[in-house]
Amino acid sequence: MHFRHGSREEPEINLIPFIDVLLVVLIFLMLSTTYSKFTEMQLRLPVADVEAQRDYPKEVIVAVSADGRYSINRTALPDRSVETVTAALAAAAGGAKDNVVIISADASAAHQSVITVMEAARRAGLMQITFATQSAAQAGR
Repeated sequence: MHFRHGSREEPEINLIPFIDVLLVVLIFLMLSTTYSKFTEMQLRLPVADVEAQRDYPKEVIVAVSADGRYSINRTALPDRSVETVTAALAAAAGGAKDNVVIISADASAAHQSVITVMEAARRAGLMQITFATQSAAQAGR
């Protein structure tokens, strides 16, 4: 038997068909992908206007400090739990369910602190909640 002992070439990998396939896939994805905004929630952010403030005759003002302490109608609460805030809100409302809860939170207050006040208002049966804001002129002072 006679075997050839010649030089054997190494097979090369041809990348041109691979690149062609990738370009076709890229073009397909670019044409078939829809770039849509999230239209499920259409939000209109509130605008603070000093002249257009409403006067709520039956209001309960809840202040939230930057470190998460609460005060209701300028009375500091000893505890930060939802149950304590609920009891204080119910007492401040005096059993009336049409009172408006005004949440005046510090700009650097934790989000959870504001959610705690909202949950306490829901538990106390106070469904009208609004947030206190300040105008840009007042913020600069």
